Amino acid sequence: MAVHEHPHRNSGLHLPNFRRNRTASGSDSAVSARTGTQTARAFAFASLRLLTGFVFLWAFLDKTFGLGYATQSGKGWIDGGSPTKGFLGGVAAGPMESTFHSWAGDTWADWLFMLGLLGIGVALIAGVALRFAAVAGTVMMALMWVAEWPPAQHLSDGSPSMSTNPFADYHLIYAVVLIALAAASAGETLGLGRVWAKLPLVRRGRWLR
Repeated sequence: MAVHEHPHRNSGLHLPNFRRNRTASGSDSAVSARTGTQTARAFAFASLRLLTGFVFLWAFLDKTFGLGYATQSGKGWIDGGSPTKGFLGGVAAGPMESTFHSWAGDTWADWLFMLGLLGIGVALIAGVALRFAAVAGTVMMALMWVAEWPPAQHLSDGSPSMSTNPFADYHLIYAVVLIALAAASAGETLGLGRVWAKLPLVRRGRWLR
């Protein structure tokens, strides 16, 4: 008498696939971590943008109204003072010393400098036109770097320049910050960058973003 084994039947009971669940859970965690990192980066750049914008805007306000910080009360721009005369007239080193002396106090130099401070400050705080602000700010910082001329160890009168670094100073740092903010589209967080980018004029000229 032959004995036939019956084939195993599927009982209909399915155990959960823990491996698949672990994979899905790991994927979700990776996405969540990546999103969190991007959010943190966006807010970090936005904070840097706002602080840098305040630096430029405050410089404009102080020089305009003589708020008693870098500009003494009663010597502001509205009081007849010159925002560039003191700085450019005090240049005492570098290849453009005589040129800066000739520019010091000129009306065109005062207006260009003050409009630059105001425009860059407002653009950064609002989060708009960051590329334009980066270009204008970099040119301004480069000129100020040349005016202070960090490579010089001595001034034109032979006295020590008190320069602490022959190349890197805060002007270059500000320039790099401005470029980084524009490259990172830092105006889209805590700013009007997204709204600005949708304007027809900005769409036609992407350099205005």
